[in-house]
Amino acid sequence: MRIVCVGGGPAALYFAICAKRDDAGHDITVREQDPPGATYGWGVVCHDRLLDMLYYTDRESAQEIRQRSTLWQEQEVHLPGSRPGYLPGYGFSVPRTGLLDALRTRADALGVRVTQDDPVPAGALHDNTFAGADLVVVADGARSRLRDHDPSRYGTTVTTGRNPYIWLGTRKQFAAFTFAFEHTTAGWIWCYGYPTSDGVSTFIVECTPETFTGLGLDVLPHADGIAVLQRIFADVLGGAPLLSNSRGRAARWQRFLEVRNTTWVADNTVLLGDAAHTTHFTMGQGTSLAMTDALMLASAIAEHPTIGSALGWFDDRGREALANTQAGARTGAAWFERVDHYLDRDPMEFAYALAHRHGDQPPWRFQLHRATQLAAFRRPRRALHTGRRQWRALRRGEAVPARRPRV
Repeated sequence: MRIVCVGGGPAALYFAICAKRDDAGHDITVREQDPPGATYGWGVVCHDRLLDMLYYTDRESAQEIRQRSTLWQEQEVHLPGSRPGYLPGYGFSVPRTGLLDALRTRADALGVRVTQDDPVPAGALHDNTFAGADLVVVADGARSRLRDHDPSRYGTTVTTGRNPYIWLGTRKQFAAFTFAFEHTTAGWIWCYGYPTSDGVSTFIVECTPETFTGLGLDVLPHADGIAVLQRIFADVLGGAPLLSNSRGRAARWQRFLEVRNTTWVADNTVLLGDAAHTTHFTMGQGTSLAMTDALMLASAIAEHPTIGSALGWFDDRGREALANTQAGARTGAAWFERVDHYLDRDPMEFAYALAHRHGDQPPWRFQLHRATQLAAFRRPRRALHTGRRQWRALRRGEAVPARRPRV
């Protein structure tokens, strides 16, 4: 089968890996429009469920991704002038550049052709660009040019979120996933910080439109705007600098795009990853969902007798599996759009509201949360999570121990 993937992100690359493993006879090309070294962004979050899937599916790429990953433990919630609130949990972060490098290397080793600096015309689905291809995988992101050339084919709806955000890095090395909320003369502004690699953390800043314009972030020169953020978050950064450029590309303010499609399939073309759907970044599942899509599509092709039946199954099952996650992400995004309604609470109560922003919880959960604000109660909980993490790592056959960032 001749397959062309448009877009060189995690969805396309992992699909190519999975499909080539299933059938080495597939002729697969991945076409990426950006030149080598132009990858944007900092760290992407992953959890045990994704690592389990990666190890089960393709151990070689899984081990490489895990070796590039950094562990974070617990979550801290900071409000001005108060002790932090604490939330349980752990996760991993991998630099986006490292993730893509690992996937490209593995795809190349399997015989997939990966081209870069190779743009595809927006109207390519309607001319002879893909003549002879049995399957075209459209994985060129939330702003997919191929999908948007004729969005009626997929019933595409793109909704722009209210809050502006910017994806930065910092030399501050966080050990926990950190939320910090700061009140300014223009209103509230907050950040999400988590370790990405030794010496670097990801630092996402979000605020309401009123705060954004009130601080002048909509009109200030880029460097001046970063300096404003540096001053606002001086305490949580501990004097460490913010980093704007990732592989030469300056970060920019943007608003989240929620992408929905009534179908992911048209003829022999299928949408994958962010081109098919997005979930708000506060869910931390975008990369996981994209790679899960990739495995599901490759498995469907391997298990069905025709490409039509495979795509039909993938379309039905994939959209059905995503529905609850996308609804939860929508609820979470709306919570942050009105977060100032909750910020009159103390850090302990606010942290609880943050953790359970997707729905009501039984009363005993709040009492447990209250107790675990004390270090004496957090230690055994952390030990329990460490044991669970190590057990899962052993079960999937991790070749490297869990690594904590140096602080």
